[in-house]
Amino acid sequence: MAPPPQKEIVYNKLLPYGERLEAEAARFLAQIKVNLARAVQLQELWPGGLFWTRKLSTYIRLYGRKFSREDHVLFIKLLYELVTIPKLEISMMQGFARLLINLLKKKELLSRGDLELPWRPLYEMLERILYSKTEHLGLNWFPNSVESVLKTLVKSCRPYFPEDATAEMLDEWRPLMCPFDVTMQKAITYFELFLPTTLPPELHQKGFKLWFDEFIGLWVSVQNLPQWEGHLVNLFARLATDNIGYIDWDPYVPKIFTRILRSLNLPVGSNQVVVPRFLTNAYDVGHAVMWITAMMGGPSKLVQKHLSGLFNSIASFYHPSNNGRWLNKLMKLLQRLPSGVVRRLHRERYKKMTWLTPVPDSHKLTDQDVTDFVECIIQPVLLAMFSKTGSLEAAQALQNLALMRPELVIPPVLEKTYPALETLTEPHQLTATLSCVIGVARSLVSGGKWFPEGPTHMLPLLMRALPGVDPNDFSKCMITFQFIATFSTLVPLVDCSSVLQERDDLSEVERELCSATAEFEDFVLQFMDRCFGLIESSTLEQTREETETEKMTHLESLVELGLSSTFSTILTQCSKDIFKVALEKVFNFAVSNIFETRVAGRMVADMCRAAVKCRPEESLKLFVPHCCNVITHLTVNDDVLHDEELDKELLWNLQLLSEITRVDGKKLLPYREQLGKILQRTLHLTCKQGYILSCNLLHHLLRSATLIYPTEYCSVPGGFDKPLSEYFPIKDWGKPGDLWNLDIQWHVPSSEEINFAFYLLDTFLQPELTRLEHYAIGELEMSRVPSLVSLEETKLYTGVEYDLSRENYRETIARVTRKLLRYILDNSEDDTKSLFLIIKIISDVLQFQGSHKHEFDSRWKSFNLVKKSMENRLQGKKQHIRALLIDRVMLQHELRTLTMEGCEYKTSHQEMIRDLLCLSTSSYGQVRSKAQQAFFTALGTYNFCCRDIIPLVLEFLRPDRQDVTQKQFKGALYCLLGNHSGVCLANLHDWDCIAQTWPAIVSSGLSKAMSLEKPSIVRLFDDLAEKIHRQYETIGLDFAVPEQCIEIAVMLQKSEQPGSNFTGLHSEEIQLGIQRQKEKNAEALRNYENLVNMLLDCVEQRNLPWKFEHISIGFLSLLLRDDRILPVRAIKFFVQCLNHDAIVVRKVAISAVAGILKQLKRTHKKVPICPYEISGNPKPSSIQAGDRLDNQWLHYDSQSLPKTKEAWESCCFVEKTHWGYYTWPQTMTVYAPVEHQPKLGRRRDELTEAEQIIYDHFSDPKFVEQLIKFLSLEDRKGKDKFNPRRFCLFKGLFRNFDDAFLPVLQPHLEQLVADSHESTQRCVAEIIAGLIRGSKHWTFEKVEKLWKLLCPLLRTALSNITVETYNDWGTCIATSCESRDPRKLHWLFELLLESPLSGEGGSFVDACRLYVLQGGLAQQEWRVPELLHRLLKYLEPKLTQVYKNVRERIGSVLTYIFMIDVSLPNTAATKSPRVHEFTTRILENLKPLMEVDEEIQNHVMEENGVGEQDERTQGIKLLKTILKWLMASAGRSFSTAVTEQLQLLPLFFKIAPVENDNSYDELKRDAKMCLSLMSQGLLYPQQVPLVLQVLKQTARSNSWHARYTILTYLQTMVFYNLFIFLNNEEAVTDIRWLVIKLLEDEQLEVREMAATTLSGLLQCNFLTMDGPMQTHFEQLCKMRLPKKRKRDLGSVVDTIPSGDLVKRHAGVLGLSACILSSPYDVPTWMPQLLMDLSAHLNDPQPIEMTVKKTLSNFRRTHHDNWQEHKQQFTDDQLLVLTDLLVSPCYYA
Repeated sequence: MAPPPQKEIVYNKLLPYGERLEAEAARFLAQIKVNLARAVQLQELWPGGLFWTRKLSTYIRLYGRKFSREDHVLFIKLLYELVTIPKLEISMMQGFARLLINLLKKKELLSRGDLELPWRPLYEMLERILYSKTEHLGLNWFPNSVESVLKTLVKSCRPYFPEDATAEMLDEWRPLMCPFDVTMQKAITYFELFLPTTLPPELHQKGFKLWFDEFIGLWVSVQNLPQWEGHLVNLFARLATDNIGYIDWDPYVPKIFTRILRSLNLPVGSNQVVVPRFLTNAYDVGHAVMWITAMMGGPSKLVQKHLSGLFNSIASFYHPSNNGRWLNKLMKLLQRLPSGVVRRLHRERYKKMTWLTPVPDSHKLTDQDVTDFVECIIQPVLLAMFSKTGSLEAAQALQNLALMRPELVIPPVLEKTYPALETLTEPHQLTATLSCVIGVARSLVSGGKWFPEGPTHMLPLLMRALPGVDPNDFSKCMITFQFIATFSTLVPLVDCSSVLQERDDLSEVERELCSATAEFEDFVLQFMDRCFGLIESSTLEQTREETETEKMTHLESLVELGLSSTFSTILTQCSKDIFKVALEKVFNFAVSNIFETRVAGRMVADMCRAAVKCRPEESLKLFVPHCCNVITHLTVNDDVLHDEELDKELLWNLQLLSEITRVDGKKLLPYREQLGKILQRTLHLTCKQGYILSCNLLHHLLRSATLIYPTEYCSVPGGFDKPLSEYFPIKDWGKPGDLWNLDIQWHVPSSEEINFAFYLLDTFLQPELTRLEHYAIGELEMSRVPSLVSLEETKLYTGVEYDLSRENYRETIARVTRKLLRYILDNSEDDTKSLFLIIKIISDVLQFQGSHKHEFDSRWKSFNLVKKSMENRLQGKKQHIRALLIDRVMLQHELRTLTMEGCEYKTSHQEMIRDLLCLSTSSYGQVRSKAQQAFFTALGTYNFCCRDIIPLVLEFLRPDRQDVTQKQFKGALYCLLGNHSGVCLANLHDWDCIAQTWPAIVSSGLSKAMSLEKPSIVRLFDDLAEKIHRQYETIGLDFAVPEQCIEIAVMLQKSEQPGSNFTGLHSEEIQLGIQRQKEKNAEALRNYENLVNMLLDCVEQRNLPWKFEHISIGFLSLLLRDDRILPVRAIKFFVQCLNHDAIVVRKVAISAVAGILKQLKRTHKKVPICPYEISGNPKPSSIQAGDRLDNQWLHYDSQSLPKTKEAWESCCFVEKTHWGYYTWPQTMTVYAPVEHQPKLGRRRDELTEAEQIIYDHFSDPKFVEQLIKFLSLEDRKGKDKFNPRRFCLFKGLFRNFDDAFLPVLQPHLEQLVADSHESTQRCVAEIIAGLIRGSKHWTFEKVEKLWKLLCPLLRTALSNITVETYNDWGTCIATSCESRDPRKLHWLFELLLESPLSGEGGSFVDACRLYVLQGGLAQQEWRVPELLHRLLKYLEPKLTQVYKNVRERIGSVLTYIFMIDVSLPNTAATKSPRVHEFTTRILENLKPLMEVDEEIQNHVMEENGVGEQDERTQGIKLLKTILKWLMASAGRSFSTAVTEQLQLLPLFFKIAPVENDNSYDELKRDAKMCLSLMSQGLLYPQQVPLVLQVLKQTARSNSWHARYTILTYLQTMVFYNLFIFLNNEEAVTDIRWLVIKLLEDEQLEVREMAATTLSGLLQCNFLTMDGPMQTHFEQLCKMRLPKKRKRDLGSVVDTIPSGDLVKRHAGVLGLSACILSSPYDVPTWMPQLLMDLSAHLNDPQPIEMTVKKTLSNFRRTHHDNWQEHKQQFTDDQLLVLTDLLVSPCYYA
């Protein structure tokens, strides 16, 4: 008994020939196993290995995973070994990886017990490719797709990593976790990608419990959204999904939701500054949703509470009137959440149990959970239906929500739909609501226990949708068709009203439905009338005839498609009675009119075809005789045959006949005589339209007779023709098809039909072929033979059995076409139309097997779309509608015909492809482009044809041929270029091919036909070069297969031939294989070197145009590799190119020589060390990051710098900055001492040949002088930057040849430094950076000598620094210090710290020197605390700088000084400067400002710096610098020092301006900006009371500016920390009290701002409108006002308002805030408040103004949906309200 297959494609069993597939699959699989095993054992990765792995992918595509578990595991292990071969060529690696991903895709098929995969080989591969050390030097070329392929591969292997993997990974990557370094991002990315989260609960100790607390602690404490935070979120989301119920998330929920809300980047308040980092590093919505859905449920319900809070707070953003770049994220959230919850419910309730951990019962979602979820999200979804971005997301959300709770979701959607169907003025509303109803259609129609009344809505909806079939509004028309089609697929259109008399056991709803179904007939007929109307309006006889447009417009063809598919769906679902009426109607419409055949005719014929297809027998009886009679009658007269223009009636009937024959072939047989006669009469018409229609008829007859296809798509097997007493259709509303009883009716050609087909071919094709053959020999004259067209239609042959006794028409057609082609090309090449047809014929003979690939692809796409719009994701298990399932089976059949047939490459194919090439280089442009398309498709179809076609293409480019025309030349280039998706001949990943094409492209520059005057040719060459550069991937030189692969291959072969008769491969075969593989490697190498030499030969040809020289140099640069040094001749060439005249060439040469130097680099030996021994401290027991005793020896200490040879050599240098910060790696290695390293200071004769070339050129003063001249030219003015490529070049020179070239360079360096031009300074900066980094392994003497030379140079440079060059010097120093031990660079640091602010060169030079210094120190991160302390001590007295540019720079430097002081978990207090101590000192100096109460003005005169230097002025200067520091650190540091900054807040509140005015001075602007940034900061829960304390204190301040500003601060802060505040009840009460208190402020502006704030807090549901609040405001409103004194009209007296007026105003403002807080709906309390408010319309100002504003805003926001909102008011209230809103006082 064979083991059961893992998972096969079920649809195969349903094919008409399904029973034959078992054997076929078994044969195919055996073949794959044997051959794949052979290929690997014979070490033949290419072509054998690749070919058979491709076949395995095909096998999976055709049969699914139809192999035993044992085979499955073996395939996976074999491919895993293949993928991880270290030297594997990248394109092969990708091929293997994609197949492996496919094999691992369904993880439920293999448990961890069946399969275990190691993680390290994958990690090594990612490290080698994604973090390649050589790619940036151009020694490796990887395709763009490689990253996603590798990541997906790791994801697929992850479930199978061994149980100890987690611990090993943590050991491997923890040492990289240094938050100031790029390695942090790398570590977290690796953790996100690799950490396994699917371990069973008993192994959790070995899984996530090892890291969870550590990582979540890290996440919670990071405040400023660094790049890696998003990766952590993705990791947590995955962890939560895989372990629902095993992790208690509750303590983190408020923090999680606060961060997700922040990540949406919603705007708050009017003038908010957005930190750009928050936009780029925001969380991925998909992962956030995953996390939320995984945490839902469980006993605590906390998540649901927060989710409701989230939607309450953002609901108003969904209103259609709002728009912004945040909208897409919000929509995505809305669309993903329901689908996430549905996926989870499916997993918990419907999915088969697998080895993956199930959700414990305690944490499964209950029905109540689901209801709560649907209720919290439904409001935003209903708002989003009408969003500016379209209704797609809302429709998808509704589809999923309706699966869960139809009774909550569908009624509100219908409430919006019915009015939308009535309105004529808002088509957008109609399309939006209809597309949403289509989403919920299935839930609506099937009703079910939750929503039994659903189906009763169907008929009213259908009837009301009919007017949507409107010729004037295209989009409405299309959505209506889709709507009607969707509903009619789901429901049998059968009139069941008679059942009411017969049965009395029906439920209420069923009775209602029965009586409603009587309307079906009416609906069908009305629909047809609408369609006829549509058709008649599109019959534009007159314009059509004049313009003679052949085709319909794009829109018309869409309408045609919509119409015909909808009508055919309706008829398929009709009962017999309704069908008869419809058929009658459509027949009469078709025969009583004559239509033009282009638009209207096609639509009518489509409708007729639909009818005939549904019930062929009844319909053909009507149509065929009628059409045949008319046609016969009209063609009785022979003159008709020669008419150029035919009678319209004849054309229309031909069209009709040709469409209605597209039906089940068996039903056509009775009419074969008649049809044959018609064909004989009409095939030779002269009129083009006529013979084309006739050919269509022949085409359709052949198709109907010979293809396999299903003949019906009804929603219930067997149709609806049973009597109602035994079959009750209403039970089948919305029912899914049953996959196992689909009962498909197939059409399989019978022998009669095949005979009929051959009869047609023999009668019509044979004579044509003979005529063509005679013509081709030249006997017959040929008048544009119509038969050419008929030929095009005959490639039909996918019968089931091939009947070999008959003539093979394919071969004949091919033969004749070739003769004809030769003849036309010789005699009348201008006959382009015939040539077009020939191209079409050739491509069809090559490709066509009953269906076209592109048609198949688009049908597959549309199948998927329909499936998505109708599927039931909740239950899964292929619960699709029957028609869809049938469609899927049919697609499976087509897939088989497309993949199984026609890939063997025979000589006839080769000949045809050559013909296409010949046509592709024809002299007619159109012929060329058509032929090229066919040519590319053919190349893609046949496996190995590219090789023998390339030489033929290259013939046209040979420079020694005289007879090539320019057209042929261009055609050949296009053939090389390929189309955007297919093969590119110029760039096949294979040495043989490239070695032919690249040199040919270069030397074609000498061809006669090449002219650079023709822009089209120049463009072609540019495109070719660009495409080759873009698509080139490094091609392998080593094809060895490691031992493990071979062992698995042997096991695979064994599994195929079980038992004793297993014979492996013979040893001589294996030896031969190894031999072949060695030869192959040698040949590859030979080819590689040949190619390099040929390209060099090409370049050296005389007269080669410059363009081709450049192309060739580009090609050569692609050939640099990291496993093979470039041939010496090429090295010499590139070094000489460094001084080429053309800058393009010089640039390529610089990169290339840098790469060559990397190839020539000698390896340096490393030795392990023990950091604990060096420091003399034991290993800490737990993880502690930061400055510990055991990593202190890495710090820079000026007392013990290595200043002597002994000290230098005994010092243990650690170059990389991150080592030792978090933890030490398992084995720490450093470079071995000098004596173990490669020799320095070699003489010329000790160098290799390659090195000598470089040595000779760079020792030559003339060469160097010229090079420096070139390097110090400017390229693009003002755009040039420090160039890392040039830096790499110099670094390589000094690394490989130590100081050999310094003597030649030194004079140049001195001269360059003295010249202050931008480009010379840049050049010297690049060289110096290269020198410092290149001196890494020099001996102490050499280094010391070097610094003696460099120090004076750098001093000069820094004193000459200018605005153009300070950036380059900054980069230079930063580059020099990157990944270097600071103790090695002590000369540099001491030089930089000499006196950064000397003031000598003015403020600008000071700022620049600080910038340069900052670049160097920032690279050193945590290892230079002493230098940072020295710098801070030096800067502190200078903080009161007068000059703005110096202040900004100091601010930025301070950020870097304090960067190291982070509040991350398990981190020791830093040795570097700490913020806390610094702020304490600063606050001391700012005291004088704190104590004054009046406004702080900026009295400091910037320029002259005179002015009284009292404490206060100093304080203001200091404050300016501090503001710069706080602004700079907002975006850069990891954690904000909130407690320290809070003490500065009261000061900022005082200074910040209230109005938006840019004319303010710097101090005020900065204060405002700073407040904006601080208010957006993320707070820790323990910081909340501190902030509120400061706000409350400021609210008592005398300055109204301060009181105003705290309100704006409060809005942003609360929204950006929403759930953290909500989680703290005391904080909520405090805020509420604060705002209500400020409503009664004496300053009008503060009161109004408080009202705005209150309204905002109510709107995001932070506060609720409860009884006490309402009573409070109503009390305030009732304050009595003082009597008005009669004022003198002339004088406007501004009396200060009395306290009573203020209180009364406060009450009115409070009411107004409540009203404005719900702009889009009318809550129950609103009408009363509006009434209260209106009482104050005549109060004195400012109350009156407030009331007016409120009313006009209310009117504006509620105007759109006033019809609904009206319902909330009583009649009396409405009277008052209408009166208010349009009263004359409104205009006063």
